[in-house]
Amino acid sequence: MFTLSKCMDAAMVLGNSHLFMSRTNRLAVIASHTQESRFLYPGKRWASADLLGDGGNSVESNCSGSKDGKYELLTAINDAIAEEIKDLMTKTDMMGQQTETLLAGSLAKALCYINKISKEVKANQEMKSRILVIKAAEDSALQYMNFMNVIFAAQKQSILIDACVLDSDSGLLQQACDITGGIYLKVPHLPSLLQYLLWVFLPDQEQRSQLVLPPPVHVDYRAACFCHRNLIEIGYVCSVCLSIFCNFSPICSTCETAFKISLPPVMKAKKKKLKLAV
Repeated sequence: MFTLSKCMDAAMVLGNSHLFMSRTNRLAVIASHTQESRFLYPGKRWASADLLGDGGNSVESNCSGSKDGKYELLTAINDAIAEEIKDLMTKTDMMGQQTETLLAGSLAKALCYINKISKEVKANQEMKSRILVIKAAEDSALQYMNFMNVIFAAQKQSILIDACVLDSDSGLLQQACDITGGIYLKVPHLPSLLQYLLWVFLPDQEQRSQLVLPPPVHVDYRAACFCHRNLIEIGYVCSVCLSIFCNFSPICSTCETAFKISLPPVMKAKKKKLKLAV
């Protein structure tokens, strides 16, 4: 049986491998839950010098020590992620069967973090950032506008968004990967998650062109209407705020703009001339 702990183990192995690929690589892990988006790593106890790897000795001082011969920093990262996940799961109250997560907020936090780190990188260094979404929850049509804003912001900053989907397909993530140039993959065999993560998502954009990767999927570009949150192919778009509706409304429910309705011209009835009888 595939459990959350096995998924986290695979994700942490991917993170460790990413850090081992180059000494200049950086890592951030964000959890998207039903009521909160939280940084699992780096946490509050990690100083900025530790994040950038400038501190050397200060990094080692934050680490509790290796338990099995691993590099101490990787041990500390894995322990911090495990502790934050446990704290997040125990302090969050689930409301019924709700499985939608705050994915748009997590992606926005990732973009803010990338922007922050890019300003701290030296002028002669080039920073190539990417975001990997490991998703098992359902899509939330309520986040459609926020999600699309995040996608276009990532595209403008040349940041790849990759998606590794564990459950049902995600139309929003398909659009995100297609627009930003990332890879969308629905894992066909969950026990092999780690192999897919290392094979498909560990290589960077330049290395991917030399690998035989899974073929691209058909992207569902249907938009979610703002009135019922259903995916539609044909609808009505507000010319002011670009909100989408499946049914026509004279007033936009988002920005309250009133539209002028052009009615067909009314034909006046011709008056009949009365004939006078002599």
